[in-house]
Amino acid sequence: MADAQGSDDGRVVIKKYANRRLYNTASSSYVTLEHLSDMVKQGVDFVVYDAKTNEDITRTVLTQIIFEEESREGQNLLPIQFLRQLIGFYGNSMQAFLPSYLELSLATFAEQQERMRAQFASIGQGSGLGSGLGGAYEDQIRQNLAMFDRAMKMFSPFAYTRPQDEPAPAAKPAAAAPPASDETLDALKKQMAEMQAQIEKLAKR
Repeated sequence: MADAQGSDDGRVVIKKYANRRLYNTASSSYVTLEHLSDMVKQGVDFVVYDAKTNEDITRTVLTQIIFEEESREGQNLLPIQFLRQLIGFYGNSMQAFLPSYLELSLATFAEQQERMRAQFASIGQGSGLGSGLGGAYEDQIRQNLAMFDRAMKMFSPFAYTRPQDEPAPAAKPAAAAPPASDETLDALKKQMAEMQAQIEKLAKR
């Protein structure tokens, strides 16, 4: 049970009341979703509880923050194809594996970008290597996108296509695929384990 100042693990406790107002128990003040967004960007960890039921609704509130950010002009971060694919995983046999994969992927991406920023800082400005660094940065982005493409195709090889991919030539209708067997699920699990191992190797480079 959270106390008046913070949760048992030191996170800031936010209370959400029936009138949808959010109350920061650490600062004893009402806050908005924009304030919570700033807290996330500043690395402040918090948990949100329903003031009446004490239910943890952090996930719901964070989703609302993403919705607000995506609604702002010029702030779109999530591609439409990604959103469609993400929705498609709800109820899918691979649903249980996707959260850990996405978390690992974002952590790896953040580590790569941090290393890239450190390299830029160590070389400094005015060294005459700007164009080379820009090319290296673009190469890193291409590698990240290629890795993401491979991963999504491993999760759903028949459903995932990026908008820029060329449409495949028309083929004869195939027979309906049989339901996934235990062997198929085991194979997918093995593929996912191999994929995670590859991502970990990239993160250590």
